[in-house]
Order: sequence, then C-alpha cells, then structure tokens
Amino acid sequence: MRRPLGLASLAVGLLAGIAGTVAGTTGALADWPPIGGYPAAVVAGRSLLVVAVAGVVYGSYLLAVRVLTRSASKRRAHNVRNLFRLAFGIVGTVATLAVATENWLGLLFSLGVIGFAITFALQQPLLSLIAWVYIAVKQPFGVGDRVRIDDAKGDVIGVDFLVTTLWEINGELVTTNQPSGRVVTVPNSVVLSSNVVNFGGGGSPYVWNEVPIQVAYETDLEFAREVMIEETTDLLGRDMADGIAAYREALAETPVELEVHDGPTVNVRQEESWVELRVRYLTHPRRGQRVKNRLYERILERFNDNPDRVAFPVSRSR
Repeated sequence: MRRPLGLASLAVGLLAGIAGTVAGTTGALADWPPIGGYPAAVVAGRSLLVVAVAGVVYGSYLLAVRVLTRSASKRRAHNVRNLFRLAFGIVGTVATLAVATENWLGLLFSLGVIGFAITFALQQPLLSLIAWVYIAVKQPFGVGDRVRIDDAKGDVIGVDFLVTTLWEINGELVTTNQPSGRVVTVPNSVVLSSNVVNFGGGGSPYVWNEVPIQVAYETDLEFAREVMIEETTDLLGRDMADGIAAYREALAETPVELEVHDGPTVNVRQEESWVELRVRYLTHPRRGQRVKNRLYERILERFNDNPDRVAFPVSRSR
C-alpha cells in the first residue's frame, strides 16, 4: 500500500508543481479577478506549489520508509519511521514557507526568535525530544523490550518524539510480572533523570531467575539440590542451553568477566528456623512466571514423594 500511495503522492506533487509554475509565470490567469487583494495568478500559483511540496515530501517519505524498512526488524522500522517523520517534517515546513512567501528567510528568522523566546515555556517537551534523540542513538531500549522506567514497568509498544508507551505489567491490578491490560505513557524526559532497567537488554534476550523453597534443617540437602537441578534441567532443557550460549556471546562483547554455568545451580541460605534453597536458571523474561510456577509445582511434588529425605519447617503452613 505504501508504494502505490507514495507514487501517487509524487505524481500529484509533480503535476501541481508544473501547474503552479505555469499559473505563476505565463500570465494564464491574468484575466481572473484578484483573490483577497492579491493577483489570482500569484494565489493560484503559490497554492499549487504548496500542494506540490506536500505531495513530493509525503510521497518521498513513504517510499523511503518502505525501502529502508522492507527487511528491518520491528524496532529498526519503528526508529526509521520516527526519524524520517522528523526529517521530512522539517524539510516540508521550510519548503512550504519558501513557496508560500517571498520573504521566507525573514519569516524563518522571526520564527527562530519566537522559538527561542518560548523555549523556557516548553522545557519539558524539548527535553523529551532531546531524550528521544538519545533513545534513538544509544538505544537503551526499543520496541518490544520489557523495561522499567522510573516506577512504570512493561513492554515497549511505541517510542515517539515526546513519549514512550508501555503495555503495563504488574502495576496496581496484578502481580508476578503479568500484563494488567493497561497502557502507560511515560515522558521521554524521564529517561534522562531516572534509572532505566531493560530486562534482556544486554545483548541477550535472557535473564536469570530463581525459585526459592524453604526446608527444615533435617532435610538431606544434597538430595534436595539434586532434585531441584534435575527438575529444572528437565523442564527447560534445550531452551536454557541456547540461552546460556546467547548470554555468553553477549558477555564476550563486554569487558565484564563472569562465570557462567552450563546448567541450573542451587544456592543455600541459612535462616533462623529453616534452610532456603534457591535454584537459579536462565529463561526469557516473558516466560519467567510461567516457568517459575511449573518449577515450583514439580519440585514440591518430588519433595512430597520423599518425606523421609525432605522435611519442611514445622511452623510453615502448607
């Protein structure tokens, strides 16, 4: 659809440009009465040239976006569209002023003075626009990423000139990283003044998660650890292996040196009246809660099948 519409806009723009040039330079409308106190030839010619500018700029924008986003990812396509909207918008504005008035340079200067005067009244929008440039260049996050910006958390569905739109997770309605169905709009300026957390934004789409389970001191800890590792490995299987490979590749591109295990591990933490076992594994952030629920069910089922080797704290309600 973009290509036919772009070509049609270019054709309309070229035809309007030819008609405007003819009307303004050949005297074809010399016999027409004045329009608004101005010669008809001048009004018609400049109006047609404005249409020409709009058609050519809009058609060029559609064709350029189509060519550059044909094989691009959703994130890159979104960034390209935003960048071209800004660039072609500026070009179209300047070109429209150029054909609509003979004193367009003076008008631009006046607009610049006025723009400088109102800058102080538009600090937040301008700061948001600067932040959009920062997001487009540095890419701390993009469309499709799961992020936390200030106190808002969700999946990015749009990064516009002034705001970033999130499909909310958690929030006031739900917990455990589940979508709430609400859309949160965050001013881009917040990115420059708050912490931004990108879940899986370090070059790998995977993050580390943990499932904690409390057991009594009488528990055979070695057996419990083996059960947790077996169930995690059985559930995640090849997905975790692929995730670890991607995580290592991303880590290799940084100066950070970390030990990355080939599979899940279990950490032990001593509490006052129980021992907490935490199985650590790698998963995609959007599957984190689903994996955590399934793992918890499987591990507890194995523990309950072996009451002689795994005991739970007496004070715990189960």
